[in-house]
Amino acid sequence: VILCFTNECRQMNEGILRNRLEGEIRHYFSTDTIECDDPEDAADFPIEFIHSLHPTGLPLHDLALKVGAVVMLLRNLDAKRGLCNGTRMVIVELRRLNFRARLLNATEHDDDIIIPRIPLTTTEDDGLPFKLRRLQFPVRLAFSVTINKSQGQTFDRVGIYLPSPVFSHGQLYVAFSRVRNAESVKVYIPTDADGVTKNVVFREVL
Repeated sequence: VILCFTNECRQMNEGILRNRLEGEIRHYFSTDTIECDDPEDAADFPIEFIHSLHPTGLPLHDLALKVGAVVMLLRNLDAKRGLCNGTRMVIVELRRLNFRARLLNATEHDDDIIIPRIPLTTTEDDGLPFKLRRLQFPVRLAFSVTINKSQGQTFDRVGIYLPSPVFSHGQLYVAFSRVRNAESVKVYIPTDADGVTKNVVFREVL
């Protein structure tokens, strides 16, 4: 997995999907509705604007996928089967109403899983003047994930993408501690940085 900052992740994922993965891209479009305190206010928000929204924790309206793409769940679906928020899987088959996938840590004895479209709703923390309800597959591309999103997970191999130094306390520690040994991690740092990056530590929180 590639670990990076929020701004780089989406661009990197889309680039890998389009340029590094063979096969045809399929686009899945969500069904979006909004709920306002005053129902008449809903007419003030064009559907094109609603489709363009990408609140934290919700999938894109236009979700581009390929067989072989790595995706991450955005909701808890079935904890007993390991289908939790943050679980990564690879797409095996794309269908019209669902897709078949296999967990990245699956064994040869594990069954594939079926991911359907489900309704997902924004919360007050998203800062929107209405509640957005989006019917879509609860996933996002996850060839790369943010350093913060990787917290608590362990990976076999990690690439850390640092075009600029980290900007908050503990980020570099979180990134490097996602693997069990130093041989399993590679770091990208700009050539003009002489192979060095800054580590941000606020000693008052230690």
